[in-house]
Amino acid sequence: MLFGKRKRVVNRILIVEDEPLTAFDNENLIGDAGYEVVATIDRYATAIDLLDREQVDLILSDVRLTGQRTGIDLAREAQRRSIPVLFVTGAPPDNAEELVIGVLMKPYNHRTMRSALSCIDCYLAGEKTRPPKGLTLFPKATV
Repeated sequence: MLFGKRKRVVNRILIVEDEPLTAFDNENLIGDAGYEVVATIDRYATAIDLLDREQVDLILSDVRLTGQRTGIDLAREAQRRSIPVLFVTGAPPDNAEELVIGVLMKPYNHRTMRSALSCIDCYLAGEKTRPPKGLTLFPKATV
């Protein structure tokens, strides 16, 4: 692009996180970075209800959630709906590359999260990008 900025692919983000402090921190950080936080929730069922009603460009999900269903279950459903998921976790499943576009390992700092979101946006736009430390991207065929 010669002039100006490329239009973002990711605008509306759903945060699914069972740790209240992490969820609150992510919500503020993502909002301050100019993204719209669709909701911040901690349960699979609530996420599915929301996906039925709202447009979501990216789901940031922990693997462990409140209740019996997990972020893995959510990733499978999001994949069926063609919604990209980024696991934000300290313990990704062995088959993460089959479920999500990437994993951001906990713990991370604000700068890493901002860089990861920017990297994911470029990645989804088909641009080459270099992930920040702590972010692993998987082939887009999983989206």
